Amino acid sequence: MDESKVVLITGGAQGIGKGIARYLLERGDAVTITDIDAEAGRECTAEFGDSGLFVFIETDVRREEAVAASIQEAIARFGRLDGLVNNAGLASPHRGSLEELPLGEWQRVIDTNLTGAFLTAKHAAPHLRRTRGAIVNIASTRALQSEADTEAYSASKGGLLALTHAMAVSLGPDIRVNCISPGWIDVSEWKKRSERHPADLREVDHTQHPVGRVGVPPDVAAMAAFLLGEEAGFITGQNFVVDGGMTRKMIYEE
Repeated sequence: MDESKVVLITGGAQGIGKGIARYLLERGDAVTITDIDAEAGRECTAEFGDSGLFVFIETDVRREEAVAASIQEAIARFGRLDGLVNNAGLASPHRGSLEELPLGEWQRVIDTNLTGAFLTAKHAAPHLRRTRGAIVNIASTRALQSEADTEAYSASKGGLLALTHAMAVSLGPDIRVNCISPGWIDVSEWKKRSERHPADLREVDHTQHPVGRVGVPPDVAAMAAFLLGEEAGFITGQNFVVDGGMTRKMIYEE
């Protein structure tokens, strides 16, 4: 069994990031989450903070000075860093055509989803080298296939796949770098209280998945925990699709 880890998760106050944080805390790891949403972060502190193994740091991953400061604060709190999960991300609210996509909206998504991962890895790398640690990037099946009018999000997640194998080569053998591409993960009950609601899923939403259900954050968290651990010591530069089999399913309109 792996020894306890010290892990930093970006965008960890809600959704998949929160699911990963809870999973790691329950197995005895120390967790720092960074997130731009202070309200969600305070709720996580109230939920997780009593153990002494958790800290929340309000951070905008688009700002290099904020990222650097958050890494230093995490190191000051726990003394080392064994793992980084680059999870911070947002989807573009713009769902119009490519011709109507504002440059500012494109840049905001790229800066958060892709540049934020680069900046966090850049400032975490010296600490991860000391522990021969690991990085896990959270991409999306949108990196592999698309719906219409999702250019900014799909490009950012595709960039994360390329960033993953580039960093795996550059940072190896000291640091392993892998990627997870989740499919449909229902996070409705993993949001902050003001936005939380019961899952609104139809039977067909579940049955169209080859495994028979829509995913939940612990499904991604289990893969992240494995990739952060020593049992994955011969795995680097890879992308793992966690989607209930949907990207392997041929779909025809009838």
